[in-house]
Amino acid sequence: MILKEQKAEIIKKFGGDEKNTGLTEVQIALLTARIQDITNHLNTHKKDNHSRRGLIKLVSKRKRLLKYLEKTDINRYRQILASLNLRK
Repeated sequence: MILKEQKAEIIKKFGGDEKNTGLTEVQIALLTARIQDITNHLNTHKKDNHSRRGLIKLVSKRKRLLKYLEKTDINRYRQILASLNLRK
């Protein structure tokens, strides 16, 4: 689970301000942190299919946001891929 301090740090890093949570980069970064957390959970609890379904939904949502960012601003898209170490 992502702690409040970690979430605030991610928002400040990618949004520039603590209250700028609607920025696409912030949403992608927060989803990436949750995806990593759930992936670690599934490594220990292999039969937790409910969490696996949630993980798939999060990955799909992140994919849609990345696709939107790629269409609107390619430079911000490349920057977020590089900063989060995502493959594309």
